[in-house]
Amino acid sequence: MPKKRSGGGLSPTQQAAKFLGVSVLAGAVLAGIALPAFGALGLAAKGSVESFDELPANLKTPPLSQRTTILDSEGGQIATVYSRDRTVVDLKNISPYMQKAIVAIEDSRFYEHGAVDLKGVLRALNKNVQNSGVSQGASTLTQQYVKNVFVEEAGDDPTKVAQAQQQTIGRKIKELKYAIQVEEELGKKKILENYLNITFFGEQAYGVEAASQRYFSTHAKDLTLPQAALLAGLVQQPTVYDPVKDDVTATNRRNVVLKRMAEVGDISEAEAAKAQRAPLGLKVKQPKNGCISAVQGASFFCKYVERVFLSDPVFGKTKEDRAKVWNQGGLTIRTTLEPQSQKSVQDSLKDHVYKSDKVAAAATLVEPGTGKILGMGQSKPYGYGKNETEYNYSVNSSMGGSNYGFPTGSTFKPFVAAAALEEGRPATQEYSSPYQMEYPSPVQTCDSKPWVNTNDEKLENESESEKGPYQLKTAMEKSVNTYFVQMISDIGLCPVVKMTDALHVVQGSGDKLPEVPAIALGSKGISPLTMATAYAAFASRGMYCTPIAIESITQKVGDQQKSLEVPKSTCSRAMSEKTADTVNTLLSGVVDSGTGKEAGLSGRANAGKTGTTDSRKNAWFVGYTPNLAGAVWVGSATQKVEMTDITIGGVYHAQVYGGDTPGPIWRDAMTGALEGKEAPSFNLVNIPNPPAKDKGDKNDNNNGNGGTGDTNGNNDGFIGGLLTNGTTNGGTSSGDTGTFFQGQTNGNGNGGGRG
Repeated sequence: MPKKRSGGGLSPTQQAAKFLGVSVLAGAVLAGIALPAFGALGLAAKGSVESFDELPANLKTPPLSQRTTILDSEGGQIATVYSRDRTVVDLKNISPYMQKAIVAIEDSRFYEHGAVDLKGVLRALNKNVQNSGVSQGASTLTQQYVKNVFVEEAGDDPTKVAQAQQQTIGRKIKELKYAIQVEEELGKKKILENYLNITFFGEQAYGVEAASQRYFSTHAKDLTLPQAALLAGLVQQPTVYDPVKDDVTATNRRNVVLKRMAEVGDISEAEAAKAQRAPLGLKVKQPKNGCISAVQGASFFCKYVERVFLSDPVFGKTKEDRAKVWNQGGLTIRTTLEPQSQKSVQDSLKDHVYKSDKVAAAATLVEPGTGKILGMGQSKPYGYGKNETEYNYSVNSSMGGSNYGFPTGSTFKPFVAAAALEEGRPATQEYSSPYQMEYPSPVQTCDSKPWVNTNDEKLENESESEKGPYQLKTAMEKSVNTYFVQMISDIGLCPVVKMTDALHVVQGSGDKLPEVPAIALGSKGISPLTMATAYAAFASRGMYCTPIAIESITQKVGDQQKSLEVPKSTCSRAMSEKTADTVNTLLSGVVDSGTGKEAGLSGRANAGKTGTTDSRKNAWFVGYTPNLAGAVWVGSATQKVEMTDITIGGVYHAQVYGGDTPGPIWRDAMTGALEGKEAPSFNLVNIPNPPAKDKGDKNDNNNGNGGTGDTNGNNDGFIGGLLTNGTTNGGTSSGDTGTFFQGQTNGNGNGGGRG
């Protein structure tokens, strides 16, 4: 025996008709609930039918997601980003042709009926019954608007979007009730305006303004009759009628709209015929969504701004809250990026390192005293193709950078010097500084357990001619490795840790630096932004300011503009003015007569430090003037390229040094960035020149195991910074820093040569 249908044996179509009749008789108008029809008419009979009165009284209309515009410090556009490319406009800024076209093709009785067009319902139901399927719908513009609100509220969640578009009785009832509310509260003109701003026109364009820009490179207010008809024809099936992909089908659809406009009296037959003969006249503007389209090579900075927004609690308590605001868009973000500085950074990188080179370069400029990031760029463009990358080599891993940053080599030494000066060591401090030595042991750490050189690990200077004793000024200019390891042994590791903490120097992974003597030689990975910001503290006489990228944000919500709170730079004293002034004096010597001579600026007070790492896998220059600090890194992101016998930017190098490759990049970037700006001076201190070194210095053969004057290495004392019998904590005597991935090192080896 056949199973009896629910509903007393009525077919789904008959159920729909019965439901419609009962609804009308019951005075619920609102038989439109059954509209495109259920069962054979397209509605799933299983849809939950919630009581009409149980539905919430008011439709919650989420703010329409719009494009966000990111600006530089002078108001120039860097990029636009959006989850929906939409610009909301008032009805007065939408062409009358567009208003008439959308009404004619989607709901020609729009101004005559209420929330539901009962005549349209009956006509559609009759047509659908005759065809045993869905051949005609009868949703009004108001109902379509409400459905689009549900879709907008669902965001980018595919499950929620599917639910919002589900063909169920329950959803239709919900749609109907809110359509009635919207009709009562907004009126026809506002409904039409909202509909034209919310609906999807294909090709990533949401709303009529974005669609006008996308297809015709014009504004919605300037649409012509043929253009308006084309756009109005898209909303029913944007993919099918896409004029970019199928101009014939799109033309036919446009002409249907024009014919309908003539039928309802919006235009004359002659106007329709003329418009139908017109070519489509497309002037497609490709969507430029996201930081990949940023100008002046600012894509990486743009992504950094996005990361700041999505990670800083000032924009929302939770990750989800912040993402919601970002995706909603409508933001105008004015950043700290200075056009002059950014252009100079990119020009310098382009001149010195080609994107096709085996190695890459990254540069960041920061303003001392404010923490403002003025420039950020790299030699390999942002992207996913050959010689492109999505990694921002200038920042930490959490902000889209390499996994661990990059070993800094001798650019770390000024932090050690600053720590020693803070501990009371004089600027004339002298250590024996032999060519080669074992790491001193034990070395005091911040806890009760000292570091011990259990593997008898050794280190050496860049050249055998570099033999002490040296004072601090000469040791900094020559970048003498053994000097700074002796200095750490003398003062202990804790003062260095306190100094790097005050300067917010952490590894690229975000982890704190390890308490091992090898940090003096820059053995751990750090990002260029971290280094530039730390050196900026020297320039500002000891005041460290956290880096910032955002100056202000306004958000458009409906017709209103509101300002959002933004993160502020926090400045704190990292060292005394005297210490900073002394470091500035020391590092001025590096660019005047030391390893950084090729990086020196002319006509300006400037200071800096070079750095190279083991096997020349990384080369650095970090420097500053009183009003600008910058860091430049050159190397391989995978840490697999040794920069010997290599051509970079068309220039051959037998060996790369911090002074000869990143140094000139820094010099040119700084020169352009500072052009036309004031040239203040440092507050230099007087550091007496060390006495001339005796060629027959008795320490020439010192193996590093004894104190000053000890030639047999058996002295157990520590004079000039040496202790006996030490090793690194996991380093390698060959100087190999181990396996790297995005800048990570396994060991605590020498870290680098002179630079």
